[in-house]
Amino acid sequence: MAIAVANCCFSVLSSTVKFGYSVSCHRHLATSTSHASLNALSPKATNNKKRAPKKSSSTSPRKFNAGKDSVSQKKLPGRSEDEKSSLYADVTSGRGDIGRLHSTGFKSFGTQRKDKEFQLDSREQKVEPGILQDATFLNAVVKVYCTHTAPDYSLPWQKQRQFASTGSAFMIGDGKLLTNAHCVEHDTQVKVKRRGDDTKYVAKVLARGVDCDIALLSVESEEFWKGAKPLCLGHLPRLQDAVTVVGYPLGGDTISVTKGVVSRIEVTSYAHGSSDLLGIQIDAAINPGNSGGPAFNEQGECIGVAFQVYRSEEAENIGYVIPTTVVSHFLNDYERNGKYTGFPCLGVLLQKLENPALRACLQVQSNEGVLVRRVEPTSDANNVLKQGDVIVSFDDVHVGSEGTVPFRSNERIAFRYLISQKFAGDVAELGIIRAGKFMKIQVVLNPRVHLVPYHIDGGQPSYLIIAGLVFTPLSEPLIEEECEDSIGLKLLAKARYSLARFKGEQIVILSQVLANEVNIGYEDMGNQQVLKFNGTRIKNICHLAHLVACCKDKYLVFEFEDNYLAVLEREAALAASSRILKDYGIPSERSDDLLEPYVDSLGDNQAIEQDLGDSPVSNLEIGFDGLPWA
Repeated sequence: MAIAVANCCFSVLSSTVKFGYSVSCHRHLATSTSHASLNALSPKATNNKKRAPKKSSSTSPRKFNAGKDSVSQKKLPGRSEDEKSSLYADVTSGRGDIGRLHSTGFKSFGTQRKDKEFQLDSREQKVEPGILQDATFLNAVVKVYCTHTAPDYSLPWQKQRQFASTGSAFMIGDGKLLTNAHCVEHDTQVKVKRRGDDTKYVAKVLARGVDCDIALLSVESEEFWKGAKPLCLGHLPRLQDAVTVVGYPLGGDTISVTKGVVSRIEVTSYAHGSSDLLGIQIDAAINPGNSGGPAFNEQGECIGVAFQVYRSEEAENIGYVIPTTVVSHFLNDYERNGKYTGFPCLGVLLQKLENPALRACLQVQSNEGVLVRRVEPTSDANNVLKQGDVIVSFDDVHVGSEGTVPFRSNERIAFRYLISQKFAGDVAELGIIRAGKFMKIQVVLNPRVHLVPYHIDGGQPSYLIIAGLVFTPLSEPLIEEECEDSIGLKLLAKARYSLARFKGEQIVILSQVLANEVNIGYEDMGNQQVLKFNGTRIKNICHLAHLVACCKDKYLVFEFEDNYLAVLEREAALAASSRILKDYGIPSERSDDLLEPYVDSLGDNQAIEQDLGDSPVSNLEIGFDGLPWA
């Protein structure tokens, strides 16, 4: 049985590599990583990083970011093993894994703007084949040096040891650079160096798009930009078009150029962001350190950003490039909102309608449409769509029975491609068939609310310590650090398939117990979900902190999954807290975000009494004949 080798693409500065998030996909992020331990049996994002070795829990092939020195792994829920195997393409020296293992006026991005929207430049820069090495636009490609300090999710009050990595980036004008988000994840310092220069300049991360694996950098130094010519963003290429990947991968310090052709264009899995967006598959070599570097067509236009590769015993020469359509969406989003808000989703689980009997039963007359199997409670679609509806069109574009829509001349592409062209807050018109009647409805599209996040906003996880009991929200980075075996199948099933019932909901777990005489008998408890405190169901970690602070009862009663109980005497717990913090060298009993006044966004506590999210979506609902969340 062939397995995808999880290779990190950041060159590692230390002799060991720390495994970050496990992505159960066969794609590797193209960041360059250390020469030691480039092979891993679990999906990981990879940049050239220096890291301490970390235990890895999965052994499935993956997609990796081709740019980091460590192999970070991340699970992609609801995806078959055939969809999961890639590696990041960045080059760096470092230890461990980066992060979970993610403008105001753009004047000269190499794109033409109309009404402040980025349009692809139709001007052609003629570049003769064979003389690419002499093209001046190669000077727009720079090397990125990043120092990372990732959170320690198991000990959330501290951070891991810092590590360094290297990747690639390119100039887009107005003092801005583009690179991959995984190249600068959990950054504490970012520096860039131009081709032919020996001076490194400090860069600042302006925006980070985790779902699309793109980051926007700025360099304030005027010296850095002298004589610089930004790249022009080209159009989406055609199959068999020649493509040239430029960057700073492993094997040397100078710029590297590899050539190939466009092999495939389709919606693909992004290993770093656990998302599905349009991607370009190429056969040009993408190695650790290439992450964030541009890919050019024969006219010298940038057609995308190298970011991950597929590694498997059964396949070779499969690299991935983020197309300019996704890049332009990222830039337009940033300019519209002053920050990156993310790609929206419809919030429904769909099933194909290939079977004639199934269509007849649903009173669908033609060979089209997809069945709504489940609607996400936090999405706007929950107000207008129902289970059993059949979606036959999206903004007047007909949806086929296999969940595809027309794409260019003689091609078809996954239906969710149309959704990814929208922005957060946009309205889409759906044509549906409900009980045999055709109707049109409007749905507001917004980014998906994850019950268990893949990345932590702000970088540092929340935590609350009560008499040595350490509570923290469940997240994919925590699952990867703790290893799946220690989490338990029931909690893993919730993490993979359960849906958030309301915005702000979290799965709060007892991570560990810091042994003390006040918590005798609870020392072996760990990685268990806490459901109620003194009879009140817990909404999130902020709610738990509020309940504990307001408690005047004699006992603190915590109710866990499977009817486990932990009871503490309130006065004794309060008295022991400061001593426990001192014994374990912990600066505070709670994270900074829990010091803010609590605001009950839900209001009515009865709204969460129904355990809507406690019954996980089965594998059959997500795989085989079903389609992923649109």
